[in-house]
Amino acid sequence: MDESKIVVYGAIAGNVAIAATKFIVAGITGSSAMLSEGIHSTVDTGNDLLLLMGMKRSQQEPDPTHPFGYGKALYFWSLMVAVLIFGVGGGVSIVEGVQHILHAEPLKNPFWNYVVLAVATLFEGASFTVALRAFLKEKGDRPFWRTLHRSKDPTNFTVMAEDSAALAGLMIAALGIYSAHHFNLPWLDGASSVVIGILLAAVASLLIYESGGLLIGEGVSSETAEAIRKMVMDDEAVEIASRPLSMYLGPDSVLLTMDVYFKKGISSDLIVAAVRNIEQAIRTRYPLIKRIYIEAVPAGQDTIHGL
Repeated sequence: MDESKIVVYGAIAGNVAIAATKFIVAGITGSSAMLSEGIHSTVDTGNDLLLLMGMKRSQQEPDPTHPFGYGKALYFWSLMVAVLIFGVGGGVSIVEGVQHILHAEPLKNPFWNYVVLAVATLFEGASFTVALRAFLKEKGDRPFWRTLHRSKDPTNFTVMAEDSAALAGLMIAALGIYSAHHFNLPWLDGASSVVIGILLAAVASLLIYESGGLLIGEGVSSETAEAIRKMVMDDEAVEIASRPLSMYLGPDSVLLTMDVYFKKGISSDLIVAAVRNIEQAIRTRYPLIKRIYIEAVPAGQDTIHGL
């Protein structure tokens, strides 16, 4: 989690500086695209602060009202971040762009727009590099998109998605400003603002999908669940085992339950020992699985749920 905080702190530092500069230059030049970019950076700053709040909240110790802890608080605040990107970042940029198209005015002096866009690209690139390094460390040898989907720490992929959208938005803004000035078509500046808004809405939709799945109770992958079931079945005391039921309680914590049907004639002492060995084997292979509840089904019982 410390590495995730570094990623977020880096993003906040860059976004604050960039947002202030963009708003100043937008006021000087009258650029709609630059104003949208300023809104974008401001929203990103607020989003990163919400992520920090979620990280702090998720680290609270379990208590009687939350016996499994507060790990899912990070998923909730990540979802709020995605909603803000969609509604505030994307929505305001589109509205601002449409208004500029309908009431287009020539740019006063695009030079400072290009300067700010260049500086902003450096800051955003640095923030993106920090987030990407953290993500690649988690990725290992797995494919990029598969890792993105399977990552259960929304901090890294949220910041990386924000920075990716920011870099793309900067290129769109530069193209819009250049086209509007070069071809003397001021409405192109507003059009680029609309495109930036659509881009933000698309990125937000992806984040909503990922964070929403974790918030409502996403479990381990099918491959992991099947591997765990096979591990249990390999125990000589086990007759058959149900498919594990699992849920992420936070980026670093998984709850797992399953029914295990033991062979006839096995004593209660051997069943207790077998359960203990099974739990230890699962924790050793999958350290994220912190809580394991195995229901030892008595010999002779016909039904096991989830076979």
